[in-house]
Amino acid sequence: MSQAVSSPASASPDASAAPPASVAADVAVSDAVPSVAEGAEGPGFVHLRMRSEYSVVDSIVRLDEAVAAAVADGQMALALSDASNLFGWVKFYKQASGKGLQPICAADVWITNAENRERPYRLLLIAANNAGYRRLCELLSRAWLENEYKGHAELLPEWLTAETTGGLIALSGAGGGEVGQFLLAGNHARAVEAAQHWAAAFPDAFYLEVQRDGTPEAESCTRATARLAVELDLPLVATHPIQFLREEDFRAHEARVCIAEGEVLADPKRVRRFQPTQYFRTRAEMMALFADLPAALANSVEIARRCAVTLRLGNPQLPIYPTPEGVSIEEYLVHQAEDGLAKRLERLYPDPEVRAQKTPEYEARLKRECETIIKMGFPGYFLIVADFIVWAKQNGVPVGPGRGSGAGSLVAFSLGITDLDPLPYALLFERFLNPERVSMPDFDIDFCQDNRGKVIEYVRRKYGYDAVSQIATFGTMASKAVIRDAGRVLDMPYNFCDQLSKLIPIEQAKPLSLDKALKAEPQLAERLANEEEVAELFALARPLEDMTRNIGMHAGGVLIAPGKLTDFCPLYRAPGTDSVVSQYDKDDVEAVGLVKFDFLGLRNLTIIDLAVRYVNERRAREGQEPVDLDNLG
Repeated sequence: MSQAVSSPASASPDASAAPPASVAADVAVSDAVPSVAEGAEGPGFVHLRMRSEYSVVDSIVRLDEAVAAAVADGQMALALSDASNLFGWVKFYKQASGKGLQPICAADVWITNAENRERPYRLLLIAANNAGYRRLCELLSRAWLENEYKGHAELLPEWLTAETTGGLIALSGAGGGEVGQFLLAGNHARAVEAAQHWAAAFPDAFYLEVQRDGTPEAESCTRATARLAVELDLPLVATHPIQFLREEDFRAHEARVCIAEGEVLADPKRVRRFQPTQYFRTRAEMMALFADLPAALANSVEIARRCAVTLRLGNPQLPIYPTPEGVSIEEYLVHQAEDGLAKRLERLYPDPEVRAQKTPEYEARLKRECETIIKMGFPGYFLIVADFIVWAKQNGVPVGPGRGSGAGSLVAFSLGITDLDPLPYALLFERFLNPERVSMPDFDIDFCQDNRGKVIEYVRRKYGYDAVSQIATFGTMASKAVIRDAGRVLDMPYNFCDQLSKLIPIEQAKPLSLDKALKAEPQLAERLANEEEVAELFALARPLEDMTRNIGMHAGGVLIAPGKLTDFCPLYRAPGTDSVVSQYDKDDVEAVGLVKFDFLGLRNLTIIDLAVRYVNERRAREGQEPVDLDNLG
């Protein structure tokens, strides 16, 4: 006996539900199978669950390899669904789009279980459109900032209602979701209640999810979920939780998990949460695995068709700099630059006659620079940087005089961004900003290390706490570290691994890769050829080399958005810290249109400031005038 189950499927992300797709109630198959799920002529299946190395602790999928595998299998789309984060989304979007593969934005999230905080539920959230992407960014940010528990960023169920989930598609989480856990516990009534709750929270966008991932309970959960789908007239979708690409990668994946959890690979007491079957299955494999549930396969394709998230890359959007009423930002830049130049010239050339002779040259240079800045659309950038530098100087925060190509700008000198007059040294403005090479200007600004935080706090107050954050970095397992880590999970002696690690040469402050090290260091190659333990260690270390290992914070980068940051990217806060960072690294935040400002902490400025203070305290006691560094020499 089979019954029809409605499928919220549509080619348009915001369209209403499509006609019903059939599903088996007791794994009895209906003949009415949508053509999209038939054989090689249709897409057949789309992977909606794939964790990557950016899940940090439990996946070894590299994005470029995943995209290549999907393209090789003729798949039309692929989702990236890392654990409560979008760390890799922009990179994945670029790589997939570049290969003609539709990228799907998703996140595997935890839902707080009010009855047992130690056992949160899983839910897969997929962004169907740009509104859904923004909602997903906001939800993930809120989870990390407001509801992190034991390393998990959890969503509260009350955050997800019909009014707040527009543009999102939800999958029930299979055996790890609320519905699945009640089904496995034999509590049918609670499973029905949970399914109806989530269906109401995601109108026409909630799917009951089934998996056959090799876990003992997977088949019983799949059968119970299929029956529930028929009973409640809810759509069913098949997924496969990808943790690694090839079947033979399972051991390396387990080593990755052990490294993150401090376990030993061979420990019989170690909790084993993953299965050898969680590799990147082909469409043919998935269609064979769910041949009895063709509608569940078809709905994976329909979900992909509903998704249309697009990123506008390479379009920088500066925050709005406040100007006096009736004055455009371009006019204000010119006014501030001209006013600042006049003050600088009075100090540079106290003699009025000399100043009169020099002024035309400076004014011509200033006019040319202002025209270039306005033409390229960057007056706001200069005014924003000048604002927080002037504030720092006025509030006792030592600021560097300027360095790099930015020191070649007379506008920067006039606004107080730098303290170096570029004309006597023939410094070129075009090295900093050139209309023939369109790129964001980038001032490297040094602040006293101890007071840098005061300037960042000022910027937060001025532009809004929801518009300012610092930037994430991704630490990786470089060759030396991965040898030690792989050796530890293999329970090899520390000295043995340390000796091998020290044989890896360093070039330009970075260790060579394992392959390059074998060519550059004969002793290492010889040991690999002659010692089984070394061969075993290298076999495990190679798949893990350069894998993302941890999330850090950029040394100086600060984002200032033209509104809420979560309209552009989600935010992250490492457990046990107060540091809020973007979930995208410096390259990706710039790609999505955010502008990075460098607030670099320089210990030398702190030391100089302390030295001047001590000298001036002594001079004050002796009745002498204080030293003013700006007037020395």
